Amino acid sequence: MLIIKNGKIHTMNKECEVLEGFSILIEDGKIKEINKEINKEINKECEVIDAKGKFIYPGFIDAHSHIGLHESAIGKEGADINEATDPITPQLRAIDGIYPQDETLKEAYKKGVTSAVICPGSANIIGGLCSAIKLYGNRIDNMIIKENVAMKCAFGENPKRVYGNLSKSPASRMAISAIFRETLFKTQEYMNKKESGKDISFDMKYEALIPVLKKELPLKVHAHREDDIFTAIRIAKEFDLNITLDHCTSGHNIAKELAMEKFPAIVGPSFGHRTKFELKDKSFKGPKILNEAGMKIAITTDSPVTPLEYLPLCAGLAASEGLDEYETLKAITINPAEIARIDNRVGSIEINKDADIVITDKNPLKDLDYKVEYTIINGEIVYKK
Repeated sequence: MLIIKNGKIHTMNKECEVLEGFSILIEDGKIKEINKEINKEINKECEVIDAKGKFIYPGFIDAHSHIGLHESAIGKEGADINEATDPITPQLRAIDGIYPQDETLKEAYKKGVTSAVICPGSANIIGGLCSAIKLYGNRIDNMIIKENVAMKCAFGENPKRVYGNLSKSPASRMAISAIFRETLFKTQEYMNKKESGKDISFDMKYEALIPVLKKELPLKVHAHREDDIFTAIRIAKEFDLNITLDHCTSGHNIAKELAMEKFPAIVGPSFGHRTKFELKDKSFKGPKILNEAGMKIAITTDSPVTPLEYLPLCAGLAASEGLDEYETLKAITINPAEIARIDNRVGSIEINKDADIVITDKNPLKDLDYKVEYTIINGEIVYKK
């Protein structure tokens, strides 16, 4: 058992509570009690962290990452992010390519990032299944929060560049959309035949896409530019699909229109060089504009584009451009948890949720020299300064 006392607790619950003078009791990896007084007998048996003068947050979460799929300092041998041999690969699973021992996972949780949604890359029109994991562990099977949280797909420059360079389709935005629609139509046909009891040949690609058509899984849409965002929404409406708008780096230019669509945006990466044309409008002002238009937002590093350990820095830069501080915290805690549908376990400090907690010496959104004092994942102290 573990008790954390005396710190300033940012719960990130629905009431937006910030608690001072309260203690958190952790047992069996879960938050068991949040109270001003913890039973004295329990107190005697517990390890106690005195967080006086410190800031306490739920573990930070990135809702769009490739950490562990593109390993650090190894090059081609560690690059398992894209199967760039076929533009339609929904049967792929991110968990089969993640290397938990990659040093970038440890670097991330030492900065307070405790969970991430890991996705295949954006070379393919449909790239495969995304998983939500904890960032501490030696075996991926034991790190999974939810194995299948979304189906990755991509519009715009990446698929047309990858396959255009191979003199294959898609080499245009028109082809991306046409191939996408054809695949969805064929999946519908396959699903209808299967459910009517007709004999069909097993097809792993269509099987993987059936939960998307049934709205059991959202499409995780790689789309930077305005036209690609609207194309993704157009196709989602045609087939009645759930989607998330990932990257959305030009989304602030069309914020009012996007807000009416009610799809969440996972914004970024906004840090670093504009490496291609569709990144020309990326800005840390984007999250503020989208949020004020009424959209639910999360902030992403798109690791390894920006190392995952800098998620709090990216959030702080968004706050410095006017995003409300509490909304900024939501964008790296409860919002990504809700978008990934893992908020029953992570994203806020509440009773019966996983004990994923970060304790810092300063406010990480305001003080770039903040230090993480403790990172706790599943009730275990995995990092101590």
